[in-house]
Amino acid sequence: MWPEGIGTGVGSLPGTDPREASALVTGETPEFPAFPELPARGVGADMIGRTAGLLVDLAVEVVPTGWRVTARTGRDLRRARDLLAGDLDAFDDACDRIRPHWVKIQVAGPWTLAASVELASGHRVLTDRGAVREFAASLGEGLRAHVAEVAERTGATVVVQLDEPGLPAVIAGSLSTASGYGTVRAVRAPDAQDLLRDLISGIAAPVVVHCCADRPPIRLLAGAGAAAVAIDATRPAFTGTTAEPRALDAIGETWDEGVPLLLGLLPGTAPEREPAIGDLARAGYDLADRLGFDRRRLARLAVPTPACGLAGATPDWARRALTLSRELGKAFADPDE
Repeated sequence: MWPEGIGTGVGSLPGTDPREASALVTGETPEFPAFPELPARGVGADMIGRTAGLLVDLAVEVVPTGWRVTARTGRDLRRARDLLAGDLDAFDDACDRIRPHWVKIQVAGPWTLAASVELASGHRVLTDRGAVREFAASLGEGLRAHVAEVAERTGATVVVQLDEPGLPAVIAGSLSTASGYGTVRAVRAPDAQDLLRDLISGIAAPVVVHCCADRPPIRLLAGAGAAAVAIDATRPAFTGTTAEPRALDAIGETWDEGVPLLLGLLPGTAPEREPAIGDLARAGYDLADRLGFDRRRLARLAVPTPACGLAGATPDWARRALTLSRELGKAFADPDE
């Protein structure tokens, strides 16, 4: 796995300049830069459009309600692929200056993708389990090619981050139908895990599954074969007097199995007062203390990150958040200091 005592980003950043963004991530998190995503550029730069650009033998287009399956590749999908290609050129150039050993790329996971894209009928792909499997297979094929290209161009070991913010709603059955008068039938947790496991096992790279929802299914994600699980550790279920035993137990069990967490500890937008590195580190130490883990193991068990994406942050805070993530990783490696 990646070296101990490092930090990284979640993926999305403010702005529209890929070269500036790549210089930022390689400069502030050189040990583990995350391939920048710049959703402010609009169609094709958003999480779903960017991921759709990787699909093999499937095409989508933008309609008033979002992304929808279509028969052939159109301008929306071509734009998504062009943006991704330009981003990779910029990232490659930035990595060439520092030669990182590890880099991270991010795409929407299969369940969030299926919940966000519509079939030609207007219903979510999620409503057709055959279509869900087809999308997952297409995503896996595209991801394998993408990983190989990023590895070849950067010379680094590639870590894949599957973003699954929609998975809790998929399992809970709380997503609305096309009419808006009902909800899509819930997916059983074992079925959700099986699909993730199949996708992860087919990718020749470590896979992190990221879910920044309020109560992420940590055990499900770890049990799907993920190399690590990424969460928003500032959520009430994990911190202070509002911490829930069930949520803490899930972290403890995951750590017991040797599966690290990417702990989102930095706010996604600038706080009124910048947090001190000691206070940020204390949040990680308190979590380890509560669960009975030696603080010296934090550098192996946790990689600090922003709580979620930084697309809504100011450029100054995006830079500072990444810097603090790196400094926090060093603090985890030396709790005495």
